[in-house]
Order: sequence, then structure tokens, then C-alpha cells
Amino acid sequence: MKTAFLGLGHMGLPMAKNLAAAGHEVTGFDVIPAAVETARAAGLAVAESGTDAATGADVVITMFQTGAQVLDAYRGEGGAAGLLGVAASGALFIDCSTIAVDEARAAHALAEAAGHRSLDAPVSGGVVGAENATLAFMVGGSDEDFEAARPLLEAMGRRVVHCGGAGLGQAAKVCNNMILAVSQIAVAEAFVLGERLGLSHQALFDVASNASGQCWALTTNCPVPGPVPTSPANRDYQPGFAGALMNKDLGLAEHAISATGVDARMGMLARAIYQDFAAGEGVSQDFSGIINTIRAESA
Repeated sequence: MKTAFLGLGHMGLPMAKNLAAAGHEVTGFDVIPAAVETARAAGLAVAESGTDAATGADVVITMFQTGAQVLDAYRGEGGAAGLLGVAASGALFIDCSTIAVDEARAAHALAEAAGHRSLDAPVSGGVVGAENATLAFMVGGSDEDFEAARPLLEAMGRRVVHCGGAGLGQAAKVCNNMILAVSQIAVAEAFVLGERLGLSHQALFDVASNASGQCWALTTNCPVPGPVPTSPANRDYQPGFAGALMNKDLGLAEHAISATGVDARMGMLARAIYQDFAAGEGVSQDFSGIINTIRAESA
């Protein structure tokens, strides 16, 4: 199948490369010229535009920053042809961006109205997961379309979960990242409290990682250097998963919370904390760097 991959950033490029390495015919594009040159230098076939890449494509994969970008690309802007108008008849559109549930459902509706198939398939696992083809995919769409996409997704990830109908992949992603944000803050607060009480980082890690406090934010993304040598804390909080992206995802959670009326006080507090974090140096730091804010604001 001819596959177009649009969005060749830190996540998209290694995903596209893994698809090509698995034997799929992949043509990529990015609106940033430097990203296109990086992709070309990495050996990926690239097109002159997104519509050029998608023309006649059987599969169109998008990895964009916002839902508005996805919708604009699908339908075209200012009279220009959109992706839906140039892909092969009945093409499978797979959006791997992290966007709002209602935006994902709007993208599904546009694709179906144009005679195509559609899945929302946001990812978890960060740049390392993209590079190593160990991403987790949360997929929304029909059973038939999910099975059609499975070989492509399994070339880029280790775990592929069908979450239900249109938009429910995004629903799973927003819920997962709200859990992650709350737990990362809790782990950071515990380490600062341990510091104040005279507890070593290693001692707290050894206890909590083998007790009821065990979680990914502790055992993989430990916010202090030492206990987990591969965590961002050991490289001055270089992301990883940047505070700006966590703030973006919590904005989507806030939108969903408001729309559903859920009493999600911890989620909303995490949103406020990461909003402040991303307004400062945290914008380009790993989100585990929130521990430095907690230290600074502790009396």
C-alpha cells in the first residue's frame, strides 16, 4: 500500500522510518523545510507538499500538533485541495496526533463523507518509543478499519489497543495523561518531602518502587537523578515529554472535563500546576522537572 506520512517532527520521523524499514512504501512531508531535509538525509522519500504525498495514497497518516491543523489538512484551505480530495478512493486515514475528542470525531465525519475510512490513533511512549518502535497506540474507529491498520501500527509500536468507536482513542489518551500528570506531581512532592525529612533519594525509591507507591512516574520517569539512570533527571531534564506537551494534553483534559461535568479536582489542579510550569522554563524541560518548582515554592 502506498502510505503518506505527514508530520515529520521528533515523533513523526522515527515512526515513518520504522514503517519504511518494515517494508511499507512511505512518502513523507512536513511544513517545516528543515524537517523535510532531515527526513531526506535519513533516507525517507519526501514530497513537495502534503497533498503531493497523499495523492493516490491508500493510507494517510497524520502526526500534527493541533486538531485545527488536522481538520484544515483534511478539507483543504483557501480553495486548495485537501488530503481527503487527493487520496485513493476508500483510503484509510490514521490520525496519530493528540487532539480533542470532538475534533477527532469531526475528522472521522469528514473522512467518511468523502468516501474514506478513518481512525484516531494517538500514541504514548515519547521520542524513545517512536525511535525504538515501542509506542502504545490507543485506537478509535470501526473493527474492520482497526484490523486493516494493525500491521502498520505494529510496525511502529509494541502495544495496539482498540478502545472503541470514533474518538475513543483520544478519550483513552486524555484520561491516561491526566493520570500521568497527577502521579508525576505526587512523586515529585514525595521526594521533596523525603529530602526535608532527611531521607535519601535511593532509600525512598527502593521502598516506593516495591510498595503501593509504585508507578511509571517513579520507576521510569523518576524526577531525581540516580535511582533510574535513564530518566530525564539524569540529563538536566531534557525531554522526554516536555512540559509544554503535558500542558497541552491537560488542556484537552480540561475541555473534556468541562464538557462532561466530571468532578475531577485532582486533574484540574494538575492542569493549573503544569500551566504555570509551561509558562516558564518548563516549556522545554521534561515534565518531571516539576520537582524543581515544588522545591522552589516549598517554605
